[in-house]
Amino acid sequence: MSDGEAHARRMWHLLEPLHAVVYYAPQVSEEFRTLGYDTGERWPSYFALRAAPLGAAGPRRVASAFYSFSPRVVAEHIPAAWDVAAPDEVVAARTRGVDLAYRALLGERVDGPELAEAAALARRAAESAPGEGRPLAAANSALPWPEEPHLALWQATTILREHRGDGHLAALLVAGLDPVEALVSFAAIGAAPGAVFAGRGWSPAEWTAARERLVGRGLLDADGAATDAGRALRAEIERGTDALAAAPWRELGTEGTARLADLLGPLWLEVLGSGMLPRENTLGIGKV
Repeated sequence: MSDGEAHARRMWHLLEPLHAVVYYAPQVSEEFRTLGYDTGERWPSYFALRAAPLGAAGPRRVASAFYSFSPRVVAEHIPAAWDVAAPDEVVAARTRGVDLAYRALLGERVDGPELAEAAALARRAAESAPGEGRPLAAANSALPWPEEPHLALWQATTILREHRGDGHLAALLVAGLDPVEALVSFAAIGAAPGAVFAGRGWSPAEWTAARERLVGRGLLDADGAATDAGRALRAEIERGTDALAAAPWRELGTEGTARLADLLGPLWLEVLGSGMLPRENTLGIGKV
């Protein structure tokens, strides 16, 4: 593993919780409730806030970018999300929500020099992230940068998170795993129970069919557990994902990346210590 790939993996673990605040913070939920979204369920606001940088995208485009969600689930929320609020209104609402959430979580750190330094380093990394073939990263990169350091930090973490995620989908495609096979194979190596993915919308029949296809390829055994070949393929996918995510960290360099990691550590601890995030997000299971 190159230095860039090692940095990519380490920084992913630090950045993912800082980004994921947007999905669970009550302050963001309240902003979306005010817009008119049903925040009693997770998905209506999730699809809106994550897809909004793409503009008023239709279900096929969103399903393609999100990959592991059943197109049926996507179609339940897209394009209906844009009937509630326009994408630019959604982007503004998530920014307001993150502002309030970060202020509540980080307190005086929001106005401190360390956070400003972290924001500058993270922005430098995010601005160097290639956008080709990265629809969600490119869409977030096209948004104006906030002036406030804590919001610039969140935007940088979002660009870098989606950049890695877009690359991860490329690695899954190279491995020949369709969306439901990606989930089944991930569960099969013991990385997460299949129940975690129930909300992605795949039927039991689709899950079983995917498992049978993977058994036929020698990636799972008859009981649905990963074979050595299956584990090797998942390991190769992770290596490929790290390689595709390495460019921003090569640009930032070893010294800059290490400094950013040091600065993010206390913020990471604050977010995890809040208990706001479910376990799957603390492990970075947003993309599989």
